[in-house]
Amino acid sequence: MGSNSIEDNKNSEKMTIGDVAEALGVSKTTVSRAISGKGRIGNATRDKVLDFINQHNYTPSAIAKGLAQSKTYNIGWVIPGDYNSANLPFFQKCLMGIAEMASPMHYDILVLMVSENDISHLERAVTNHKVDGVILGRTLKNDLAVEYLLNTGLPFVAIGTVDDGRVVQIDNDHRSACRELVSLLMMKGIRSMGLIGGSCSHTVTEYRLSGYKDAFAAAGLEPEEENIFLDAEPGFRIDKAVEALLARKVQCIVCMDDSICVNALNKLRRDGAMIPDDIKVASLFNSPQLEAASPAVTSLNFDTATLGREACRILMNYIDGKEVNKRTLLGYDIAIKDSTK
Repeated sequence: MGSNSIEDNKNSEKMTIGDVAEALGVSKTTVSRAISGKGRIGNATRDKVLDFINQHNYTPSAIAKGLAQSKTYNIGWVIPGDYNSANLPFFQKCLMGIAEMASPMHYDILVLMVSENDISHLERAVTNHKVDGVILGRTLKNDLAVEYLLNTGLPFVAIGTVDDGRVVQIDNDHRSACRELVSLLMMKGIRSMGLIGGSCSHTVTEYRLSGYKDAFAAAGLEPEEENIFLDAEPGFRIDKAVEALLARKVQCIVCMDDSICVNALNKLRRDGAMIPDDIKVASLFNSPQLEAASPAVTSLNFDTATLGREACRILMNYIDGKEVNKRTLLGYDIAIKDSTK
């Protein structure tokens, strides 16, 4: 096949590695090696292949590049299968940030669902070589996904905090943020507080609790342990925690996340408690759910899309063999609003 017929073929349909190989009288493997820059191939042959594909504006498909470079051009986005509707915006915004970074680099995203005790979806994707790397959307204290990925050697980045120096991880600085917000509440004269938090198996719960206690320690105070309710799930357990804190006449209820805060606000309204006159409320995580609340809720603001973008950027560098920081902490903003006035 001469160059003219190659040109005709390119105009009618996208040129393939096979077309390039046939035109130059070399093997497909030789073309793949020239594209990837890997494998044993003479400089003259490599230059001949690269000159040809440049002259004919040949752009290898993602699959062709993947075969040439032993890459899939997929990354795995691992999210918990037990998430609820309140958690969904966090994972959606992270995914948007990941996609913004991955798309220009010709990577696609494979969504993988896991649970605390079942990571089979992740295992299948890795075993079948469907991904070049993975971003974990949630970290647990005893995390099967983390241990599995460490054993495989596959590049991965954990969004969250992992007590293992081998893990590349990125997170918002939850501990410092929570300490600062609670300290600001104390500066407003609030001393009696209650804390309602989520699952103790989640590392973010531990760090938010540590920040809460840090603020008390900095003020020379001890938090009242009977005013701290963890493993509070939406519904009955949050309602009971709110009832207990109202009975103890705390000045402010601090909620660890937006979904807990929404449930607490609904319970307070049902009980006829006026915010902030009867009791004040703050959240250690903001979301569109809280932005619609009245009165407006004092909260911590984290840029979730940036968290996703940065996690993806770090993973891309990791996949390419570049040196990356083991731990990255992103900032936060504090919004003091009507709920704590």
